Amino acid sequence: MKVCHITSVHKAHDVRIFEKECVSLVKVGFETCFVVPNTETTVVSGVQVIGVPCNSKGRFSRMLNTTKAVVAEALNQKADVYHFHDPELLLYAKKLKKSGAKVIYDAHEDLPRQVLDKPYIPKLIRGVVSRLVEFVENTMIKRHVSAVVAATPYIQKRFDSVGVKTENVNNYPILSSFEKPGNWEVRQQEICYIGGVFKTRGAIEMIKMLPLVNTKLHIAGNYSPVMLRDEMTAIKGWEKVVEHGFVNRESIKNILSTCKVGLVILHPTESYIHSLPIKMFEYMAAGIPVVASNFPLWQSIINKYKCGVCINPLDEKEVANAVKSLLNDDVKSKELGENGRKAIEQVFNWEVEASKLVKLYHSLLS
Repeated sequence: MKVCHITSVHKAHDVRIFEKECVSLVKVGFETCFVVPNTETTVVSGVQVIGVPCNSKGRFSRMLNTTKAVVAEALNQKADVYHFHDPELLLYAKKLKKSGAKVIYDAHEDLPRQVLDKPYIPKLIRGVVSRLVEFVENTMIKRHVSAVVAATPYIQKRFDSVGVKTENVNNYPILSSFEKPGNWEVRQQEICYIGGVFKTRGAIEMIKMLPLVNTKLHIAGNYSPVMLRDEMTAIKGWEKVVEHGFVNRESIKNILSTCKVGLVILHPTESYIHSLPIKMFEYMAAGIPVVASNFPLWQSIINKYKCGVCINPLDEKEVANAVKSLLNDDVKSKELGENGRKAIEQVFNWEVEASKLVKLYHSLLS
């Protein structure tokens, strides 16, 4: 059986699509290709990566031209399953289905709720746009999609209610890519944040709390928008920041191996409160305690597995107090880190999720 994954947005090295899903399918015997715009055509880890030249400039040009180009190349592959990863590709689901193949939509995010936080959409019409997006997405899926792969239980519940076959495949870390944590004693009295740097992900609060804590904050990720960095550098506490920029997976592991606390203090927006951010689970995999937003879903995980502290993400003093309490108590922090690592080994790992993905494929093709 031949499987073709398609994206018009993501990169060839995307962790969820390539390293997790495509490689997992190859390991169980599926012939797997991955169609990606503007990348080199090559074979990596048994996956045929197929680059499609695209000259789209801007969001709307990409949605019109890049989507058309990657779908045309995907159809050339004559696959038995087409598995696409971007909502804009729903416009071509009917065409993919007409080829006689099974069609899978991978819902990485809850798109209608995500729309409510998009800065390029005027606030006055975001509610209307969100409802319209949900109607269109649901309609297209019901008519032209064989199954949905949902990245969180919340997204799965939404599509279950639509009446389409849905499998929850969480974006948990690949356990084998995180070695068992080394000696706690060699770690520095420092903290870290890994991921895109946005205001809604606590960028300002992270800096404002630093004058209250005797530590350095490692930030690894791109600023969005770029001028956000200027705003952050003007805040007292910036002198305690160590910038790494966008780094590869090996560098992320190196940062996580030297720090004692990981921050994931996202704001309580519609698109975040039901999310399962990969950074939280990567901190756990690295064996360090998490300081996380006090969303009910996150609290249920952190409290059950005793792997961190939940706080009000909008209160920098509360964030600072949580960080201080962990940095000042090595015994407690080490225990919380060990608990988090154990939870990853037993529950929150990609190896478990991969089996769910493979099971879905077999059910569609049987």
